[in-house]
Amino acid sequence: MAFSICASEVARAGGRAEDNPGLARSARSPRPGRAACVGPGRRARGEGGRRGRDAAARLPQGRPMAPPRPARLVPALRALLYWSLVYGYCGLCASVHLLKLLWSIGKAPAQTFRRAARAHPPACLSDPSLGTHCYVRIKDSGLRFHYVAAGERGRPLMLLLHGFPEFWYSWRHQLREFKSEYRVVALDLRGYGESDAPTHQESYKLDCLIADIKDILDSLDYILRHPAQLLRSSFYYFFQIPWFPEFMFSINDFKALKHLFTSRSTGIGRRGRRLTADDLEAYIYVFSQPGALSGPINHYRNIFNCLPLKHHMVTTPTLLLWGEEDAFMEAEMAEVTKVYVKNYFRLTVLSEGSHWLQQDQPDIVNRLIWAFLREDRRRE
Repeated sequence: MAFSICASEVARAGGRAEDNPGLARSARSPRPGRAACVGPGRRARGEGGRRGRDAAARLPQGRPMAPPRPARLVPALRALLYWSLVYGYCGLCASVHLLKLLWSIGKAPAQTFRRAARAHPPACLSDPSLGTHCYVRIKDSGLRFHYVAAGERGRPLMLLLHGFPEFWYSWRHQLREFKSEYRVVALDLRGYGESDAPTHQESYKLDCLIADIKDILDSLDYILRHPAQLLRSSFYYFFQIPWFPEFMFSINDFKALKHLFTSRSTGIGRRGRRLTADDLEAYIYVFSQPGALSGPINHYRNIFNCLPLKHHMVTTPTLLLWGEEDAFMEAEMAEVTKVYVKNYFRLTVLSEGSHWLQQDQPDIVNRLIWAFLREDRRRE
């Protein structure tokens, strides 16, 4: 922006000259019959008066006498503190994973770097009961998205969006269940599965993702306000490191990925339906393809550059299903969500539910969704 010296200094000093007494005195014109600068002995006439008037004429009009305030110092300090915390915690998470890697290498070096060849997808990914594989190209971005659709065209659309590390297949139970009354579409998000995966990290910034699916990442801004959630979301920070997270996921033939879905602490089916061998192989196959992990992880590498997020209010009736034993999300976060819904809102917490609700308790989830949809029809 182009400002005159006087205008910029007034702005830095806190507003107009009339609003700042010190600045107003310096910017005010001399009173009639008096010099603006008077020397010793109160000589306002003659040589002293002329010298006073000459000095006053040389003073830049409107320039404040007080030193400029450090207006930019506070934001700079806040930014320094913010990024110090982010990268400090990032370094801590990286150190933990590095110790795990060293332990694995010391314990079984050959096993650590083993990786099975997967040339063909498992049969479950082409199961016709799940629907038809389709592609759509978005005009604005030029990207091609893959999705699986079940149910007749012309029926109400039910759009299903997955999380990490998932893809369209995580909605297999819902594709079968709701196709009788809906056109059910399970999408591979940008960078996942068979959808296009831009190579540049900037392509996964929040504004790009909103262009794909509006407001899908707004809930991430809950994280920094709840310390307990901060600990559960340590992977957000670990994912800020270049290439190392992808490497850690791939060692031991994708042991970390298998652990997410099968372990007692985070896995699917701790008290519900477990993944079959084919289900697990479907996940490993998709994420074992060259570069298949970078796109999903790049979604998280831009999170901290986008904070604080704009809060978009949800104006449609909303059902939120939450697993009480979710290993990654605090139960308190479910209550926070209702603040952003300006319509009918129902929260149901499943006492034995994990993070992967629609997969480990599909019967309960499907029943709750049916009940909500029918109730919503009655409200109309």
